[in-house]
Amino acid sequence: MHKVCPLSDLEPGDAIRVETTPPIAVFHTEEGKLYALDDTCTHQDASLADGWVEGCEVECPLHASKFDLRTGQVDAPPAKLPVRAHRVEVIDGVIMVEESNERPNLPPGLTVSGHETQDA
Repeated sequence: MHKVCPLSDLEPGDAIRVETTPPIAVFHTEEGKLYALDDTCTHQDASLADGWVEGCEVECPLHASKFDLRTGQVDAPPAKLPVRAHRVEVIDGVIMVEESNERPNLPPGLTVSGHETQDA
């Protein structure tokens, strides 16, 4: 599991990038729920933690692809491939993320620790 930060440090409506390989974005919604997705949009190299969250979706700040915070599935193009969703839990007031063991979908031209890019 990856230690992210104390829950009190991530205000509702905010997101934080966790420097894992590949990076993970943790979202704390206005409703108080926590979600974690791979931080890199599958269409092009952009941080989803810098995107806009509305309901259970995050919109990529670069080309407006949308991803479901619960599943990582694409809700709006131009991205075609989903991002991985990760399990989040709070242990003793600290946000912890259990990284998915699925293969990450990376945007064209990006490789991370031997992971090949996909056709996004």
